[in-house]
Amino acid sequence: MKTLSVDHLLGIKYLKEDDLHLIFETADHFKEVINRPIKKVPSLRDVTIANLFFENSTRTKLSFELAEKRLSADILNFSAAQSSVKKGETLIDTVNNILAMKVDMVVMRHPNPGAAEFLSKNVDACIVNAGDGTHEHPTQALLDAYSIREKFGEVAGKRIVIVGDILHSRVALSNIFALNMLGAEVKICGPKSLLPKHIESLGVKVEPDLKKALRWCDAANMLRVQNERMDKSYFPSIREYTQLYGLTLPLLQSLRKEITILHPGPMNRGVEISSEVADSDQAIILDQVENGVAIRMAVIYLLASKLIKPQA
Repeated sequence: MKTLSVDHLLGIKYLKEDDLHLIFETADHFKEVINRPIKKVPSLRDVTIANLFFENSTRTKLSFELAEKRLSADILNFSAAQSSVKKGETLIDTVNNILAMKVDMVVMRHPNPGAAEFLSKNVDACIVNAGDGTHEHPTQALLDAYSIREKFGEVAGKRIVIVGDILHSRVALSNIFALNMLGAEVKICGPKSLLPKHIESLGVKVEPDLKKALRWCDAANMLRVQNERMDKSYFPSIREYTQLYGLTLPLLQSLRKEITILHPGPMNRGVEISSEVADSDQAIILDQVENGVAIRMAVIYLLASKLIKPQA
């Protein structure tokens, strides 16, 4: 059996291209499983996974939970709001107390960049990064690239534009790493104030004009403005942002070609994407959600198979 080159999933930048293809091939198998009448396999029934979410999450948390249940793993759910972290307990102490209950794997979302990597070096468990601050969100990038592969047959050679708040987006960074690794051409588009200074050093081009970017691309990944990460105003108003960077049906129809629309969620309808576009046939947003479960099943299965011998 092929195995991943890593023992943790901390970020896309730590993976090799072969790892991405292995995850996608494994997800193909699990996608077939979750579309059966009986959606469960006993692969990981001896594995215990703790989901540690120090930040609010709906889709990612539910997707990981469902992926773990589909694999028959035992699950512990931890929410920082109701935990001893509020009493001043350190991250390492919190996790070591959980690991003392014989937990094999930790899926963690944390507001601090590098938290997952820090944990991987200080505790004895497999760590899966479910998003660390503005740094990386590897499973989101994997499911986005997987959805593009499903739509077009392959990612290599495809033109992808990532639109919106690149500066505060861990999704954008992980997507850039994954798409570059898979041979796609990547452009980013957004207000200059929401683009990192040295973004072109990551092998992407900047296109400030949304209409030009859309005419160029095969697929557009629309990101929301992350107001919760902003300590100041980065553009004059939401209305102006929407006029310049919002994807509307008239704009889409003016392209005279069909492009594919992705969105990692949560969507701010009427800001970066209109309801007509989000609900149109060109959008594969709900496919992304379905693919997220298959991708997370693949990641957990492949990492767990390095810990123990999974049962077929």
